[in-house]
Amino acid sequence: MTPEQKRRYNRHLILDGIGKEGQEKLLCAKVLIVGAGGLGSPIALYLAAAGVGTLGIADGDVVSLTNLQRQVIHKTVDVGKPKVDSAERAIRELNPDVKVVKYDAFLSEDSIADIVRQYDFVIDGTDNFAIKYLINDACVMEGKAFCMGGINRFNGQLMTHVPGTACYRCLFPEPPAYEEVETCSVTGVLGSIAGICGTLQATEAIKYITGAGELLTNTLLTFDALTMQFNKLEFSHNTDCPMCGDEPSITELKEYAFSPCAKNK
Repeated sequence: MTPEQKRRYNRHLILDGIGKEGQEKLLCAKVLIVGAGGLGSPIALYLAAAGVGTLGIADGDVVSLTNLQRQVIHKTVDVGKPKVDSAERAIRELNPDVKVVKYDAFLSEDSIADIVRQYDFVIDGTDNFAIKYLINDACVMEGKAFCMGGINRFNGQLMTHVPGTACYRCLFPEPPAYEEVETCSVTGVLGSIAGICGTLQATEAIKYITGAGELLTNTLLTFDALTMQFNKLEFSHNTDCPMCGDEPSITELKEYAFSPCAKNK
């Protein structure tokens, strides 16, 4: 590390559980963030601040005025611009150590595997079930660790998967029906809970890379911002899981036809 890096990351270097070895792991790590919105914003900013060497940012959307209530990586002047561009600018302004790789597109069954296999850890910061299941399936097939997150109204939830532990489909084998899905653009969402959930997801990535602490594997963490109640639902790897079970029935990537949040942007 350079003298400047030693000053920048001083609070990590003196922290038991991270230290010089952990910081060097962060500087060499590659994390893919899918979605540069409410969750992706704090995820990207905190991982950049932590010195993660390479951040991949995948999002095919542009910044809209309604995004700014929770998507704190973007500014008013960014309205109408690709989210990956404004996210890259904010990351570079925060920490020039970080290499940013932009994917200005929505990941698909044709592209996702080639992308996720280049990264050490994948974080879902998306707002629709179609891509969440695609991320889950691609990461399981490629043997990649990931953290899944979601928010709505005043609530949030997240879980982490590493190979050999329960995946998203162990808990939710199939996505809900299209008409059952509530979207933030219809029900609303408290902007600050994106920061809570996204920061927790960034923490999971840092823990995975450095080996500090215990991950949210085989565990769904939920929280209610109105009561500040956090709960952990522990569940087991399902040997009958269609994706990661002993005899998986899903053997190729296929994205679901619906993208529920897209209809109400």
